[in-house]
Amino acid sequence: MVLPDTLSDNRSSLTGVRGLISRHPLPSFFILAFVLSWFAWTPYILSKNGVGLLPFGYPTAMGSTQLTGVLPGAYLGPILAAFIVTAVAEGRPGLRLWAGRLLKWRVNWRWYVAIILGVPATLILTSFPIYGVHLQLPAATVLVAYLPALVFQMLTTGLAEEPGWRDFALPHLQPRFGPLRGTLILGTLWGAWHLPLFLTDWAGPDVSWYAPIEFVATAIVFSLVMTWVFNRTGQSLPLAMLLHTSVNNFFSVAWTAVFPGAQQDTASHILLISSTVAAAILLIATRGKLGYRGPR
Repeated sequence: MVLPDTLSDNRSSLTGVRGLISRHPLPSFFILAFVLSWFAWTPYILSKNGVGLLPFGYPTAMGSTQLTGVLPGAYLGPILAAFIVTAVAEGRPGLRLWAGRLLKWRVNWRWYVAIILGVPATLILTSFPIYGVHLQLPAATVLVAYLPALVFQMLTTGLAEEPGWRDFALPHLQPRFGPLRGTLILGTLWGAWHLPLFLTDWAGPDVSWYAPIEFVATAIVFSLVMTWVFNRTGQSLPLAMLLHTSVNNFFSVAWTAVFPGAQQDTASHILLISSTVAAAILLIATRGKLGYRGPR
């Protein structure tokens, strides 16, 4: 006997915005993530920290305006969009699965060690041909600050973004498009979500014309690495968050301490090169499957 698909019946009976979200959860998520974040970033973009059309600036915290100008829009975008769409389209069972991936900390300890040590090692090796002449051991204060700063990054950047991109979008994209095409879609949209911030001091002074293009390209190839980690750890979001934030943390805390002669505007080149090499190795080793084993 074939039982009726009650979820499909419920979706078809919904009307209006709820019905639209239920029938098209993926497009709804991406539209909400972009609209909510870009709306929240609009004052920041128009302020003195951006194009200067509004007569005020955002306060500096910890040396930049990222906490006051960027983070509110990040929290209002991917994570809130994922929660709304999951609640409407999948109800409590969907929210339990979503939260379960978010709270999946119990993964083999070797993964934590591999990411915490592997990310700095990879970025140092990639930087060495350019800045090797300046290589030195970082000061003790840098080593002491590294792990607390990483935890802080996990609670800010990681928690704001990854419950949307990797916890919601990727599990929906992979069964439909496969791990490779799904990740290419996700990486492109993830990179494009950041584009308005290139009009602000988030991107630093004297932004080159190719910087947004390079950023999106990096987001695509780095997403391939993140997909492999996400799949191989049994869809553990904390490990994906750790990979993402380890890159940010190394460049913001330790990179110029290890290479005092490094120019901050070349960090994007280093990340693109290292991510491309890592992604190519994983694509060849997994034959494009990136650790994906089918719908869970």
